[in-house]
Amino acid sequence: MHHSLVQDWMTPNPITMSPETSLHEASNLMKQHNIRRLPVVAKGRLVGIVTWGDVREASPSDATSLSIWELHYLLVKLRIDDIMSKEVLTVRPEQTIQEAARVMLQHKISGLPVVEDGQVVGIITESDIFRLVVQEWEREVEPALVEGPMR
Repeated sequence: MHHSLVQDWMTPNPITMSPETSLHEASNLMKQHNIRRLPVVAKGRLVGIVTWGDVREASPSDATSLSIWELHYLLVKLRIDDIMSKEVLTVRPEQTIQEAARVMLQHKISGLPVVEDGQVVGIITESDIFRLVVQEWEREVEPALVEGPMR
């Protein structure tokens, strides 16, 4: 696991959106594809990231006193560049999974865009790292359990 590279475990060519995307569109895209973060790309370059938490926080509460028309107007007018994080932590494809995991732990985040020459080429998430951990565990630990204790 120490030498596993981000490029071998990342999701390549992730779904991205432009800064002009509406909050409503972003929310629908995240729900439709069951994803919790979307890199924001302008002219082929990463300019921000939006998480499901950002979208939820920017959305009106169910207890709002706004009418359905006022809500619709706000949701269509609010753009991703109004709520996105502009300071984005990233990793490169050739970095190790251990390095990516360390960045996620230190910053308490669950995923990182993978960037090469300024372009988003993938995304690595906690789930990808868990997949690696489980695979390693199954490869190393389970055979020992099946064989039983050494005598």
